[in-house]
Amino acid sequence: MRETQTAGHRIKPVHAWQRSLRSGLLACAVSASALAPVAYAADVSPSVYAPISPQRMSDAMKVLGSDAFEGRAPGSPGEARTVAWLIKQYKKIGLEPGGENGGWTQRVPLQHTRVGKPDLLQVAFAQNTLKLEQVKDVYFTTARGVDRLTIQNAPLVFVGYGVHAPERGWDDFKDVDLKGKIAVFLINDPDFDAKPDEAVAGKFGGRTMTYYGRWTYKYEEAARRGAIGALIVHDTAGAAYGWSTVIAPGGESFDIAQSGENQPVLVQGWISTPAATQVFAQAGLDLPALRVQARQASFKPVTLPKALFSLDAPVEVSHLESQNVLGKLTGSKKPDETVMFGAHWDAFGMSKDSQGHEVIRHGAIDDGSGIAGVLEIARAFKAGPKPERTVMFASWTAEERGLLGSAWYAAHPMAPLEKTAANFTMDVLQMAGPSRNVFMVGAGQDTVQDDVAAAAQKQGRVMLPEAMPERGAFYRADHLPFARAGVPVVALMDMAGYPDLLNGGVPAGRKWLQDYMVCYHQACDAWSPNWDVRGAAEDVALLYTVGRSLAFSHNWPEWKPGSEFAAVRAGSAAVRGSE
Repeated sequence: MRETQTAGHRIKPVHAWQRSLRSGLLACAVSASALAPVAYAADVSPSVYAPISPQRMSDAMKVLGSDAFEGRAPGSPGEARTVAWLIKQYKKIGLEPGGENGGWTQRVPLQHTRVGKPDLLQVAFAQNTLKLEQVKDVYFTTARGVDRLTIQNAPLVFVGYGVHAPERGWDDFKDVDLKGKIAVFLINDPDFDAKPDEAVAGKFGGRTMTYYGRWTYKYEEAARRGAIGALIVHDTAGAAYGWSTVIAPGGESFDIAQSGENQPVLVQGWISTPAATQVFAQAGLDLPALRVQARQASFKPVTLPKALFSLDAPVEVSHLESQNVLGKLTGSKKPDETVMFGAHWDAFGMSKDSQGHEVIRHGAIDDGSGIAGVLEIARAFKAGPKPERTVMFASWTAEERGLLGSAWYAAHPMAPLEKTAANFTMDVLQMAGPSRNVFMVGAGQDTVQDDVAAAAQKQGRVMLPEAMPERGAFYRADHLPFARAGVPVVALMDMAGYPDLLNGGVPAGRKWLQDYMVCYHQACDAWSPNWDVRGAAEDVALLYTVGRSLAFSHNWPEWKPGSEFAAVRAGSAAVRGSE
C-alpha cells in the first residue's frame, strides 16, 4: 500500500534467521513443494473462501517476502527476480500475455532521484539565521531531473491547508503570487481539527479525508501556482503516520520520467512541527493561532516577515525502466470489455537503518498478500468456463513510489478504460484468520461496492465503511488512477478497520492491526508460519465472486451521484451503449 510516508517505527535490522535465508533461497523459494502446509482449525467451512487457497497464498507471500527478492525495489535485481517469477506463475496458471507487443510486461519509464547531504539548509531572519537539518527538522526530496538543488533566499508563504475548492466555497490562496517562493501547508483538510460549532465543520467530510487533504494534492497545487518548493507541516494525527515514516525513504524519490510543461516543484517535503513552530516564532508569528485561522474561509496567505529559505544540496539522478506484469483471459463473447484485478508487486527494497545496518523491507503483506490474491483469482477463472468478458490480471510496479505503475497503465491502457467494467484492487490483507466483517475503502462511491457488500452478506459477514477515513486510504492505492479515469473501483485493505475475528473478536483484530502497523513498510513485514491466511482468502473470494459475475454479464457498474469521478465516466457513456 502506498504511503512513502507510514505508521512509522525505526526500520529493524535483518535478524539472523532472515540472513540465513539469503544464501540459495531463490531456488527453494520458487518451489511450492518446499513450503510446509499450514494446519487450520475447522472453525469455518472452506466453502466460505473457496475456490481460493489460503495455503497457496501463504506460499506466494513466502516467496515474494524472501530475502532473495531483496525487498522488490523497482530497478533493482529484486525487480528482475520478481518479474521473472510472476511471469512463470502466469504461464503455469495458463494465462495469455496481456502486455506490450504480445508479451507479459508493460514498460514504465521512471526517474529516480536521491538527495545528498545539504551543504546549506537554513532560514535567514532579520537578526539571525536558523540552521536546519535534513531528517531531524525537515525532510525533502525532488522529482526534478536536476543534479543540484539550489534555492537562494526564497520567501516563505503560509497558505493554510492550501485548498482551492470552488465547489465548496473555499480558496486558501486568494490569488497570492507563489512564483519563486516556498509554500508552507498544513496537512489534511480545513475541517480536520474543527470544533462542532465552527463554520467549516463537515465542509470537507469531517474526519473523512478528501483528496484536498492529501500531501500529493498540496504538491500538485504548489506546482500549478509556480512555487519553487512546498513544505508540509507534519503532525501525526493529520498525516496518519509519525515522523519516522516521513523520513523512511532516505531522500530518494521516483516519478514517471517527464519533461516539458507540468513540472513538479523543485523541492517537496515536510517540516516537523517543532521546527515549523520555531521558524514561525522567529518570524514573529504564532503557528498554533494560524492553524485556527486557517479553518476559516476568510483566511488569507501569510508571508513570513523577513524569513528567507536557502538550500544547496547535490542530487543523484538516474533513469530506469520498470515493468508492470500483465496476464489475461480473453473474453469469449465480448473480448473488448474488461474486468481487472490488480495489486502491486513492489516494496521498499534494501536500505540502512539509523545504526547503519543493512535491512530488507520485505513487503510480505504489503503487498505480497495482494499479489497472492491476484494469482488465486486467476487460477479460479482459468479452472472454470471461459469468461464472456476479458479478465485482466495486473501486477503493478512502483505503487510505493506514488502509484506510478498503475498511473502509467491508466495513461497507456492495454485495454480501453471506457470499456473496463471495474477495477478490483487488493492491498494489505489480514493474516489473523476468519472474520465477521470486512471494510470497504471509500464506501458509497459506486454500485460495484454494493455488489461486494451483498457477496459479503452471503459469506455470513458484514461490510462496513472504513473505520479510519481520516487516513485517506482511498487515495493511497492502485485503484485511484482508474477511478480518476472514470473506471468504477473496489479497494479492499484490511488496514481500514479492526477485524472482528471468529477467534477473539474485535480485541484480537485490534491487536493484529496494531502489531502489523509496527512492521508496516519495515523489515519485519516478513512471512510468518504463524499466519492464519483464511481471513485474507475470504476477502479474495469476495472479489472473485463479484468479478466473476461481472465477467459473465452485460452490466456496467456506475458511479453514484455526487461522486467526484462520475462526470469522467459519463463522458464515455456512448462507447458502452445502453447502460
